[in-house]
Order: sequence, then C-alpha cells, then structure tokens
Amino acid sequence: MTENTKAMGYMILSTIAFALMHALIRDVGQELHAFEIVFFRNLFGFLVLTPMLIRYGLAPLQLNRPGLITVRAVLNMLAMMCFFTALTVTPLAEVTALGFTAPIFATLAAMVLLRERVGFRRFGAIAVGFLGAMVVLRPGFDAIQTGHLLVLVSAVFWSLSMLVIKRLSETESSLTITLYMGMMLAPLTLVPALFVWQWPSWEQLGLLALIGAAGGMAQWSFAEALSLGEFGAVMPLEFFKLIWVSALGFMMFSEVPDIPTWLGGAVIFGSACYIALRERRLKQEKPPEVTG
Repeated sequence: MTENTKAMGYMILSTIAFALMHALIRDVGQELHAFEIVFFRNLFGFLVLTPMLIRYGLAPLQLNRPGLITVRAVLNMLAMMCFFTALTVTPLAEVTALGFTAPIFATLAAMVLLRERVGFRRFGAIAVGFLGAMVVLRPGFDAIQTGHLLVLVSAVFWSLSMLVIKRLSETESSLTITLYMGMMLAPLTLVPALFVWQWPSWEQLGLLALIGAAGGMAQWSFAEALSLGEFGAVMPLEFFKLIWVSALGFMMFSEVPDIPTWLGGAVIFGSACYIALRERRLKQEKPPEVTG
C-alpha cells in the first residue's frame, strides 16, 4: 500500500468515528444535558491519553507559552459546548454541513486578526462558502433554528482555536499540545456540567465512554491521515462524514436530509477544501528565508 492509500484509509476511518460520536451525542443528549456530555467526553478522552504520560514521562509537559495554551483550552471548551448542544436539537446532517465552515472562518480570522494577506481566489472561496451556509439555513424560507446558530458560533470558536494552534506549534510539540488539552479540558468543562448535573446510569456511562473513545479514534486517525498522505488526496474524503451522519440519522432518528442540506454542505465543503489546498500551495511556493 502506498502512503496515500494508507492515509485515505485513515481519513475514512476518521469520518466514521466522528459520525458515530455525533450520533451517540444526539442519542445520549435526549436524557443528559450537552454540557455534561462534553465533560465526560473530555474525561474519557484524558484517560485514553494517560499511557502517553507513562511512556514519555514529564518531558512533554514543559511549556513555553502557558497563557496561549490556556486560551486554546477555553476556546475548545466553548466550541464543544456549542457544538454538542446543537447536536442534541438539530438534525445531524445539518450540523455536519454547517460544521464545514470552520476552516472558512479560520481564514477570515487570520485575515482580520493576524493581518494575513488573502488573495482574490481565497476571498472568493470564502464568499462561496458563506453562500453554501445560506443554502443550508435558507433564511426567509425557513426559520433559522437555535441549533444552526450554535453550530456557526462553534465554528467561529474552532477557527480561533486553529489560529492559536498555529502559533503554539511554533514552540510546542503536537504531543505537548494534545496532553495539555486532555489535562485542562476535563476540569474546565466540569464547572458548567455541575450546574446541570444528573448522575448517568450504567448504560449511559457506557455510551459516554464510547463517545470518548470514538472522539479519540477520530482525532488520532485524522492526524495520521494528514501526516502520511498528500493533503489534496485525503481532505476531499472528509465529505464522507456527511454521508455517514445522514445514514445514522436516518437509522437512529428517522432524519432525512433535504436537497438544500446536501447542496449547501457540498458548496461549503468544496470552498473549505479549496482554501486549505490554496494555502498549502502558497506555503510551498514561498521562497526560503535568507539567513547569515
């Protein structure tokens, strides 16, 4: 198997795991509050990371930018709280389709906050992406639901988190960033969970553990896909996420995505892919800095 073939397999696995996690959140969310699900997702996610601490010791915990990693944890917490709440009240396919806007918001945020130059092509792709979001939302034809707005707010927080990760990666290893997220998110998300707390049953606790495992598998396989394969080969496969959640939504909740959801999701995803590929190409074409 070529590296690209392996990477494509990891990406498909990632989309399946993400779709399963989203469907389980929707299922458990009928009985438990989304904030509590966020806490257990991070608690079980941290338990999965503990073997890394045993293997690597305390070396990965040395930080150069503690303030920045705290900002990233808070942004992640807010994004998860909004996104998980949206999953409990909005059809899965619509949440997934609108969730594809996160890279688009990230590019827009980089342009505004970091003063990064965005050319005509990427700016056009941003406009097309927002047009796709309008196709999903259909303002003026259907009432925009609270869940839709929560997904978009979540995408904004995720986009800001992406910018922080970009800065952190200049001085911190990916292992350090991952471990600190696991260590910080569980106690941070416990605070809002306590305000809506109810003790889960053993069955619910098993599903919550499965949510944490699926989330960990999704993130790991996504990272493996990007590290092994060419960006242009693996990123288009992320659209499978919309296919899987549509199937699970139909089987578990009798949800049938309409044509605007598919069309808008495809437009959003296509524009996000184009922006990512364009940024990667520009980075590769950038001449090396002259030193000495």
